[in-house]
Amino acid sequence: MGRSFYHFLMTYRDPEKRDDKTNFANAAYRDHSFPKQATNYQMLSNYLELNAPYLNGMALFDELYEEYLLDEEKHR
Repeated sequence: MGRSFYHFLMTYRDPEKRDDKTNFANAAYRDHSFPKQATNYQMLSNYLELNAPYLNGMALFDELYEEYLLDEEKHR
């Protein structure tokens, strides 16, 4: 894989929008402990479940991770 999930997620950052994906990206940006180089679903999922009170449910992460995989596949 080329870029990390974090770098993919940062494409959703926006100071104006308030949708769930943008809120997640903005919160992850402020989370200095976020595993910024991780690409592995299990590692990211474990981190978010234990350390991310800003994420209201794992369904959003699952959806974004699927988008991430599709995006990575497209850029191969």
